[in-house]
Amino acid sequence: MESFYILLLVGTVLVLVAAFSSLIAYRFGAPLLLLFLVIGLAAGTDGLGIHFSNNPLAYMLGSLVLAVILFDSGFGTSIQSFRLSAGPSISLATVGVVLTSVFFAGAAALLLGFSWLEGLLLGSIVASTDAAAVFFLLRIGGIHIRDQVRSTLEVESGTNDPMAIFLTIALVEVVAKGQGFAGFDTSFILLFLQEMVLGIVFGVLGGLMIVNVVNRFQVDRGLVPILVLALALLVFSFTGALHGSGFLAVYVAGIVAGNRKILAKGAIRRFHEGMTWLAQIIMFLMLGLLATPSQFPAIIVPAVLLALFLIFIARPLAVWLSLMPFNYTQQETTFVAWVGLRGAVSILLAILPSLGGLEGAETYFNAAFIIVLVSLLIQGWTIKPVATRLGLIVPPRMGDVDKLEVDLPGTANHELISYRVAKGSAILQGERIPRWAMPSLVVRDGKSIRYQYAGRLREKDLVYLFVMPSYTRLLDRLFASAKPVTKDDEDIFGTFSISPQRPAKELDASYGPGLLNAQELTMTIAELIESRLGGKPEYADRVRLGWLILIVRDLDENHAVSSVGISLEPVAPATALPVFISLKEIVQRTRTYFAEKRATRKAQAAGNDIPAEPDRVDVAENDR
Repeated sequence: MESFYILLLVGTVLVLVAAFSSLIAYRFGAPLLLLFLVIGLAAGTDGLGIHFSNNPLAYMLGSLVLAVILFDSGFGTSIQSFRLSAGPSISLATVGVVLTSVFFAGAAALLLGFSWLEGLLLGSIVASTDAAAVFFLLRIGGIHIRDQVRSTLEVESGTNDPMAIFLTIALVEVVAKGQGFAGFDTSFILLFLQEMVLGIVFGVLGGLMIVNVVNRFQVDRGLVPILVLALALLVFSFTGALHGSGFLAVYVAGIVAGNRKILAKGAIRRFHEGMTWLAQIIMFLMLGLLATPSQFPAIIVPAVLLALFLIFIARPLAVWLSLMPFNYTQQETTFVAWVGLRGAVSILLAILPSLGGLEGAETYFNAAFIIVLVSLLIQGWTIKPVATRLGLIVPPRMGDVDKLEVDLPGTANHELISYRVAKGSAILQGERIPRWAMPSLVVRDGKSIRYQYAGRLREKDLVYLFVMPSYTRLLDRLFASAKPVTKDDEDIFGTFSISPQRPAKELDASYGPGLLNAQELTMTIAELIESRLGGKPEYADRVRLGWLILIVRDLDENHAVSSVGISLEPVAPATALPVFISLKEIVQRTRTYFAEKRATRKAQAAGNDIPAEPDRVDVAENDR
């Protein structure tokens, strides 16, 4: 018992130190997850002397923690964001992971003396981005970028882990057999398809099961978040036991459950946010304890060079090729390439060579650990400056909102919200509370007043309202200070605005012709934007029409476009070099190049009074 108390004391102190270190991280802008990892290193064998070397336990506990993080990540992802970025995200999570592994394998073979197969194994270990790191930096780090780019990064980080895990396990098995590339056969492809299909199917069914169980069983409200967590882990373990991807299943289950009406959703969200914080702290501390820094000097130089190769060459190339079929700008592709944070998942996968009994397993682990440290240090510290430099930061349309959401017992259709009236808010300037919201109480100077007797609301009043959960964001705009578009925001919102209800054919007449097809000519500008986006528009979404850019400046209470900005700047790439340009831009550049060549030849021929020789395209058209 004495040993147990000492162990519990040390573990609790480490968790508390990691939690309080967040204040330092916020103060100096340091990547918080890197700080957790460093604390684990400082407490380990070469630091305070805490010895932890149980690889099987570390892998099992790490997998459990990762499942909790992935479920919370999915639970906080809206279905609109998922639909908006599903194509590019899945491309990055599959093709991108494979390409990153292949590119990295060559550098690993050169710098570490690995065979191509061993280099491919190390590449698979570090190929996936870390969901915990990406979600933390984008959601909590105050980085506001376009919804499509942010959603792409979040969905990629949640879906690329199953691919990396499958590749790593398969390659460990092949390397252990010593058969080289001959060890690969069609069974691996069938196994991959089986894991992904079962992961998706059981994920959807599991998400629906979570919602139905929670809504049907009226348990104590304090047990609801715990019930949801237990059901999520049930989906994870059940799918894994049937040889499916439990990680994919639990992420999909989170998306399904988070986008349906479920009892006590606010309480579930707050509980899982806390659990995710605890899970991240435990996992990074544990993996830090598992490392032996005294072994790092023997591999530090090639490992750092590999990290730089991964950051500046392998990841950008893989992202570019994966996103080429999609209409992303150079700046957006560059940012997606830069947010390739490696984290606990890579260190967790680096344990597998040891579990598989591979020779030199510590080399894989130490190299992966150093690569993660370099990635968090370089990329984690510079994400916001890079986003600002690329012009991707979207100015918030409102100030801070001081509110508290309280779920009502016995129903999932209404909730009680309290707002503190902010200085300069729209509600103070005469805007009325919508009829669908039911204000009930005002707390002013410590006294409770019924709303109908409170009179005009004052600054710092606390207002309680009954409202449908889906309408809460509309009330946010009443109780927070709106931020109008300033001249400094023209790069984001355009140089001037236009009514979204005007006919789209006016754009074609003014800036065309040829910008729109026959069907689009019959639409309004708002309908055109929604058609081009393939779904409901979001704040700051952009639609390109040739060299014209339409920008969603604002949305009304029905989520329809209420203001559209126009940018008259050409949508040319940021540089003349063909770096990170999409397939559409490549086609446009190619057509422009040959059109200019034809025009030059015809002009030269006309100047010399010599008939121009028809080029192959013209001849082919005449023959037809």
